[in-house]
Amino acid sequence: MRDYASSPPAFYTLFETSIGLCGLAWNERGVVGFQLPEDDASDTRGRIAKRFPGIFEAPPPPDVQGIIADVTALLRGEARDLSAVPLDMEGVSDFDGRVYEIARCIPPGRVLTYGEIASRLGIDNARAIGQALGRNPFAVIVPCHRVVAAGGKLGGFSANGGATTKRRLLAIEGARCDESPTLFDLIP
Repeated sequence: MRDYASSPPAFYTLFETSIGLCGLAWNERGVVGFQLPEDDASDTRGRIAKRFPGIFEAPPPPDVQGIIADVTALLRGEARDLSAVPLDMEGVSDFDGRVYEIARCIPPGRVLTYGEIASRLGIDNARAIGQALGRNPFAVIVPCHRVVAAGGKLGGFSANGGATTKRRLLAIEGARCDESPTLFDLIP
């Protein structure tokens, strides 16, 4: 777990998207977290404060404004590549970081299975992939919603709204997500 007392100061901002009020947290090294909407603004702020003790709300600098613009466009259904967004991975295990790098390569509208990511890592443990994605502090930027279970099943999603939110994000991106194995568009 990350020690925020010894880390550079972190800041966050809330911003409106087509799915509700999201939050982005950053420091001088990059994005430290992303928050999908909670039930209201105070819940979203509370979740960020709990996840990132000592964080300060602040207006975003220009580089962070650009990330917010891309995330907002993506959540409107515009294809945006967020794979170059700088992430501060301090406190993220090496294994989780490797999982996140593979997930970041999945383009909008496409999916991979937990097992396919495990195979790319040379392991036979799809559950470990799901657990790593469940710890993902960078949801949407590290698109854990684009990772699904075998056989066309949706799989879990730890953000507010669970599988309903995952299905909604996939639909916004144009992925066919009705849990039919023949309708998922898997990337090679």
